[in-house]
Amino acid sequence: MSSVAPHARRAGLFAFARSSSAPSTYGIANLGGPISTEPRINERIRVPEVRLVGPNGEQVGIVSIHDALKLAQEADLDLVEVAATARPPVCKLMDYGKFKYESAMKAREARKNQAHTIIKEIKLRPKIDPHDYETKKGHVVRFLKAGDKVKVTIMFRGREQSRPELGFRLLQRLADDVQELGFVESHAKQDGRNMIMVIGPHKKKAEAKAEKAAAKAQRGGEEPSAEESSGQEASVQEA
Repeated sequence: MSSVAPHARRAGLFAFARSSSAPSTYGIANLGGPISTEPRINERIRVPEVRLVGPNGEQVGIVSIHDALKLAQEADLDLVEVAATARPPVCKLMDYGKFKYESAMKAREARKNQAHTIIKEIKLRPKIDPHDYETKKGHVVRFLKAGDKVKVTIMFRGREQSRPELGFRLLQRLADDVQELGFVESHAKQDGRNMIMVIGPHKKKAEAKAEKAAAKAQRGGEEPSAEESSGQEASVQEA
């Protein structure tokens, strides 16, 4: 007869059950890899039937997976699962390699054309002279045409702090002068010794960038070629 007490044997059995049921470190490490975001294609599609779409978008209908793979092979195309959650799943005949390449190029072009609005800053004094004002206004006009926001800061010093209306009038004047290019996005407000206003552009950054590129291309097209320039120089020398 065993000398081990019954409660000790039960505790040992429970401990063994817990240790045997818990997954090992190696088991966790071997549980698959990263989840793929790419669609299933060809033999990876393991369903009895699919709703098939032709290469030009035509609806073929519900066919067996065997027939769908046969049609793809005959057309020298891939069978691509485009709607896995549908019942049955929707698959399309396409050149998957070409599709991936075109998708990557479109994504690259979208990232290239993506434009971010930048906040520029202009600082003025309440008693700015006319020449300096025109210079600062020119900067604001240039920023707005480029599709950027402009943060206008009026800096008060000494006794100027007791005359906030000077800052209000100056900011209102600037907003009126550039109203064709921008609008007051954040109205004038006092911030310590400064007064701040934000002007936003009417044009989006992408639109301004596209217009700039078009204007640059037009200017480039109007420039004479190297042969024409050399011909003109030759004619001048001959004359």
